[in-house]
Amino acid sequence: MGDGERPQAAKTTYREALREALRDALRADDRVFLMGEDVGRYGGGFGVSLGLLEEFGPARVRDTPLSESAFVGAGIGAALAGLRPIVEIMTVNFSLLALDQILNNAATLLHMSGGQLAVPLVIRMTTGAGRQLGAQHSHSLEGWYAHIPGIRVLAPATLEDARHMLAPALADPDPVLIFEHGSLYNVSGELLPATAPVDLDHATVRRPGTDISLITYGGSLPKTLAAADELAAAGISAEVIDLRTLRPYDAQTVAASVARTHRAVVVDEAWRTGSFAAEVSARIAEESFYELDAPVERVCSAEVPMPYARQLEEAALPQAPDIVAAAHRAVD
Repeated sequence: MGDGERPQAAKTTYREALREALRDALRADDRVFLMGEDVGRYGGGFGVSLGLLEEFGPARVRDTPLSESAFVGAGIGAALAGLRPIVEIMTVNFSLLALDQILNNAATLLHMSGGQLAVPLVIRMTTGAGRQLGAQHSHSLEGWYAHIPGIRVLAPATLEDARHMLAPALADPDPVLIFEHGSLYNVSGELLPATAPVDLDHATVRRPGTDISLITYGGSLPKTLAAADELAAAGISAEVIDLRTLRPYDAQTVAASVARTHRAVVVDEAWRTGSFAAEVSARIAEESFYELDAPVERVCSAEVPMPYARQLEEAALPQAPDIVAAAHRAVD
């Protein structure tokens, strides 16, 4: 292929990439519809669905009452009836109001029906802190959902994953939860047209390295890459693993990285106690213990309700210097 035939990258944001993925899905399949609080006239709590109501109409882009349990349950019913609903929950904190529907219905019906009742449902929600939205809008609870068998849990951290994870998620016969970190919506960059579907089964190496593995996902990826840059300046080669999919967890990619570097730091914006970082650390200890030259380090949020004040919020969250310090403890 000559230079003139190469795909042209386009400037976009994480928010716009998500919107284009929704637009593609609505255009491609009449069974697909979007549902949630303010997704229509307001364009979504974070502006992701802006303009889609005007393009596709109220039958395909549906505003709902403030009733998470009801509209997630309606999405499960629509999926059982043969449609392909995409349900938006404004923030992960509010998703707890629909936890019964997700855990006791969406995740279990295929098993309880002996394989007769698949629930091909996609639920999108915002997670994470960093925008001064207070404790009831800012937590990272995706690790709780990764505990549940019967669902897939995705955490797109890049423009490419934001743009191209939705199509394979809609093709999955099981419920898929997509956690969009709120700090990423305004991230911008060049995005090439898709050349291959996003692999939802495997983590990916965002930066190769030889001295230590930095394992993370979602909104912590940019901070972890910044930490890797700082470590490189100090002569430490850090490999950065983006988990992308928390369930099913890709233990093989993590184990292969630890086998190369022999040290690991797990970065997770959730609280340390019972976090997904705890699961990753335990799996490394179970499967790669004899590869380790130092204990696994974890960098997580302070165990407090997320503060509103900017300085306190920043102090509570994992930051690049915290990751650098943890890496030095493991390597030095």
